[in-house]
Amino acid sequence: MRSSTTNYASRIHRFRLPRVCVPVVGSDAATMIERAESVVRDNPFLELRLDYLPQPAAALPKLKNFLEMHPEATAIATCRRVVNGGKFKGSIAAELALLLKAADAGFPLVDIELQSAKSLKADQLRGLSDRVGLIISYHDFRATKKLEEQFAEMSKYPADFYKVVSTATNLSDNVAMMKFLEANSAKHEMVGLCMGEQGIISRVLGVRAGSIFTFGAAKSGEETAPGQVPFNELRDIYRIDNVDAATQVYGVAGDPVEHSLSPIMMNAALRRESVNAVYLSLHAKSLKDLLACVRDIPIRGLSITMPYKQAIVDALENSDPLTRQIGACNTVVRSLDGKLYGFNTDVGGIVAPLEQRLHLAGARILIIGAGGVARAAAFGLKAKGAEVFLTNRTPEKAQTLARQAKAKHLKRADIAKTTFDVIINATPVGMGNGKQSPLEDKELNTKYVFDLVYTPAETKLTKMARARNLQVIPGLEMFVQQGARQFEIWTGKPAPIAEMGYVVTKALERRAAQEEAEETKAAKPAPKTTARKPAKASRK
Repeated sequence: MRSSTTNYASRIHRFRLPRVCVPVVGSDAATMIERAESVVRDNPFLELRLDYLPQPAAALPKLKNFLEMHPEATAIATCRRVVNGGKFKGSIAAELALLLKAADAGFPLVDIELQSAKSLKADQLRGLSDRVGLIISYHDFRATKKLEEQFAEMSKYPADFYKVVSTATNLSDNVAMMKFLEANSAKHEMVGLCMGEQGIISRVLGVRAGSIFTFGAAKSGEETAPGQVPFNELRDIYRIDNVDAATQVYGVAGDPVEHSLSPIMMNAALRRESVNAVYLSLHAKSLKDLLACVRDIPIRGLSITMPYKQAIVDALENSDPLTRQIGACNTVVRSLDGKLYGFNTDVGGIVAPLEQRLHLAGARILIIGAGGVARAAAFGLKAKGAEVFLTNRTPEKAQTLARQAKAKHLKRADIAKTTFDVIINATPVGMGNGKQSPLEDKELNTKYVFDLVYTPAETKLTKMARARNLQVIPGLEMFVQQGARQFEIWTGKPAPIAEMGYVVTKALERRAAQEEAEETKAAKPAPKTTARKPAKASRK
């Protein structure tokens, strides 16, 4: 690296480079500038992806004007070639020429891929780094491996920042990335993260491990890499600007977790109560991977969801009597010595909304399902004196749970012949698209329908119930109640239940509006095309 007196990174640090850089794309200069204008005042650190432009060199004068109009902006010029995962089809020589022109246009930083840097002559790369702040990048779109070997190759070339981006195929890959950053950030200005859904940990926590900044999409639908989170979510939901060495880490773990609104709800609660912590979505494809991640980060608490609520019990050092009785755990606390302790807040999340509406002693309640949530419902409601019936797609599982909880097993064929006070859907049927129902209309012989699925807010089951004028208890109530108890276990503070319910309701409304807009767009007929006469041959 160059000396500190000439090092661009040292100069930029004096002005506190923002933690989030927003990549901006566009099919032409006008579109790119329009999108940059919509972002720059909220986040003045941008990456303008010149490789997305059909004629990037011709667009530079307009981009120069944008930079002159926004002196507060720090912009990276990137023109990644197709062979390196970008869209630029030109040669390395053409890439270099374009980056030099970008420097002349006022870009303070340019990004060049390691493969391109290796192909340039030493004086060519030096000529670029002498004129502009230089980022040398390496991307692995398949895995996270040999990070130190790749960096050893990168560090042969002088640069202001070294950016290493891999792909997380499991949660442990995030740990590998953060250990890599910790090992090298004291000597070099590093940027590092993992792509993919499982890379969210590194995108948020990488900044405390030594990454100077991370990347956030301009908005949903404009991601330039897999797993990229919108910049406003990084700043507003995950509070990335406040993440430091003392920030505690919590998360929801399961497979899948894509639809979970737990991060929105729990981060809102942490922010409201001024807790220095962040709550992440952890897509764990195996329990072994999850436990390794909990140990190495370390994670202070977990919300456990499908399919690990029962499997996690064997990994606990101890648990409360309710969890041991049920044999399912949805809340984990990691002590300072690394031991895991389990609790079950699903019971309270199910019982509390019901107790607000009816007396549970003697109430006839049908539970559909035999998994972790169904177990919590069966044991919790039996403890309140309810008469509990169980049915499941696999009868043997329902029969086993019925024996354990001292409940009654009910064959599917007998549901339509039986009346209940409450029917509880404790299966994932209806989750995501809301187009399926665990029961048919004729089987809803009940006063209340309690669907524990909360996304979407209205499932096919709840719609059927409303059509029959039955009283519906939305899954949102259970979701917020169990989350509130988790928050109190982890923090020792009263949960801001009203705030938690509000943010989840708004998130569900936004999601429903977005899905409706997408369905409307898909339903529109394609525009008619009219036949045109063959064009005359050009003289050019």
